Amino acid sequence: MTIAQQVKTTLASLKSAQANLETFALSTQNKQAKQMYTQAAQTTQSVVDQLQQRVGQMEQQEPTYKGF
Repeated sequence: MTIAQQVKTTLASLKSAQANLETFALSTQNKQAKQMYTQAAQTTQSVVDQLQQRVGQMEQQEPTYKGF
């Protein structure tokens, strides 16, 4: 597996984790837990955004990475 494929796989996993955190936040009645899940989801989204930028850079540098 190439680095680009690994980064894209990691990105997909992070998106899944972020969605799970949002679901947990919506599912709980505990205000403290809701805040924790929401904050974790926001932090994860920040990492997703950064990785998406990196994927774009890798695809520009090496067009064969597009579409993996």
